[in-house]
Amino acid sequence: MLFSPTGFTECLREWEDLEKDYQQIQDTHRLYKQKLEEVTKLQDSCSAAIARQRKQLKDLTSSLEVCKENHPSSKLSQEDLDAIVEIKDSIKDKTNAFSEMEAFLPKKNGLYLTLVLGNVNVTLLNKQSKFAYKDEYEKFKLVLTVILFVFSFTCRFLLSYRVLDALFNFLLVWYYCTLTIRESILISNGSKIKGWWVFHHYVSTFLSGVMLTWPEGKLYQMFRNQFLTYCLYQIGFVQFLQYYYQSGCLYRLRALGERHNMDLTVEGFQSWMWRGLTFLLPFLFFGHFWQLYNSITLFRMFQLPECKEWQVLMCGCSYMALFLGNFFTTLRVVYQKYNQDKSKSL
Repeated sequence: MLFSPTGFTECLREWEDLEKDYQQIQDTHRLYKQKLEEVTKLQDSCSAAIARQRKQLKDLTSSLEVCKENHPSSKLSQEDLDAIVEIKDSIKDKTNAFSEMEAFLPKKNGLYLTLVLGNVNVTLLNKQSKFAYKDEYEKFKLVLTVILFVFSFTCRFLLSYRVLDALFNFLLVWYYCTLTIRESILISNGSKIKGWWVFHHYVSTFLSGVMLTWPEGKLYQMFRNQFLTYCLYQIGFVQFLQYYYQSGCLYRLRALGERHNMDLTVEGFQSWMWRGLTFLLPFLFFGHFWQLYNSITLFRMFQLPECKEWQVLMCGCSYMALFLGNFFTTLRVVYQKYNQDKSKSL
């Protein structure tokens, strides 16, 4: 309990107690640094052992393939063939186990994180920290979705100022840039988000940056209301709808052990959404075709004689890239799941 000494004797006694506490703090910190050095050595040793075993397993897999080629099935007994299959399955299990282990070991950053952050270690070394960062990422998306919805509604229906539009586009650039950095950190810590659902945020960042630089003029005003209405639908309504239902679905699937604990909500459709979230597909496809409509509108505007802004063509190409990526990725997921369910029913 803290108190304020009043007499000199009490001050001396308080000083002696503080000296003892200071010595304990020094001993604790010395022990902490010692354990930290031991942990660093264990991390390096474990990473090296995993890399070595990966190489050996790869060589063994190649050797097994050579054995099968040099010894036709007729010369190999059924026991030998079963042993080869068992070894391959075990190698696959070990590879997956190594991926889980590496999620808790420091690793080199990818190109994007290296360019943005340098060689800073972004690996979180315990599950609580990983889950806390993932939950913060999800909350960040939800809060910014609400802010962007209100901002776009204000620009569309209440206030029509180019400066306000510029602030909105700057917010979009910052939002998507932040998402790409946070997603890269989450991927380094074991999140499974990959492919187009990561790359489309880079395209969205570029698109928002181009919209930010588009000067005030007749062509900008021609596209402004269409763009803001699209943002209201896609960034506001659909994104909030996806977050609300995906987060609930992921919670249930993680509780059943059917999804990884570091899986994230995404702005699209993935295979795990097939059960319970197929009702989202019409909203998603409508948004995809709206991107196509935006692209066609901009390409037509680019053909106008008064079109001098390069932003018109760049935005048109960006919306076309978003449409093609979103539409065909979603279509591929739906097609694959349909074939899987069809094969199971036969």
